[in-house]
Amino acid sequence: MFHAIRAFALSIALACVALPLAAQPAEAGVQVRKPKLMLVPESMVNGTAAQQYLQMKQRAASRGLLNRDTAQVQRVRAIAQRLIPHGRRFNAEAGNWAWEVNVIDSPAINAFCMPGGKIMVFRGLVEKLQLTDDELAAVIGHEIAHALLQHGRARMSEALLKNVGVNLAAMYFGLGDLGAAALSQAAQLAITLPYSRSHETDADLVGIELAARAGYDPRAAVTLWQKMAAASRGQPPQFLSTHPGHANRIREIEANLPKVMPLYEQSAKAAR
Repeated sequence: MFHAIRAFALSIALACVALPLAAQPAEAGVQVRKPKLMLVPESMVNGTAAQQYLQMKQRAASRGLLNRDTAQVQRVRAIAQRLIPHGRRFNAEAGNWAWEVNVIDSPAINAFCMPGGKIMVFRGLVEKLQLTDDELAAVIGHEIAHALLQHGRARMSEALLKNVGVNLAAMYFGLGDLGAAALSQAAQLAITLPYSRSHETDADLVGIELAARAGYDPRAAVTLWQKMAAASRGQPPQFLSTHPGHANRIREIEANLPKVMPLYEQSAKAAR
């Protein structure tokens, strides 16, 4: 009987890995697929992210590196605030998140949005790449998209299934228990593991749609990644990286621009 239960649980675990992705409803804009493998409560992912975000802010503030340039902080927050309301098309719960936007005075070319809407932009991204508002909207939109599509939660679920596969499946069918320590460890992984290529591509597409709907020119995503490519000469070949190669992601963005340009034109017309 014990072997039968384990075999049944293993079959469930394998089935979870192959679960199909749910496509967004057909409507104006890009079409992406949200992961279906969501075994861990969203509250745990968002809670862990909020704790790590707070710790990062505290460390930066203690060193005098948090939100030093008032004009730059206001610019970043203004762009983010225009993008955020349009995220509900991809995640209805995003309207309930405690969104937060801050800037760290660091030369790193970096930005991220943690699960639950915790955004951080690094000074080096804006200044070294000399980003326009449209290009900055493409970056922030891309990072927001990761949170909207719950890519962090998906990574946590994948990590759990990989590490405790049978036991995890058994828990969800009342056959066992998974300790809080395992969940906590998976939550940490969700924040630190790199995104997959498919996650990056979907975030690119959602990012240009958010920008277009907010009145930012989505074509700026192309010049953004051209600047990124110039700033990262010597990047490894695509097959050695979890991120799509710059040329490949630019081609994907260009192929999807016709889907979002009408949204941008509509937004620009409404603003006049």
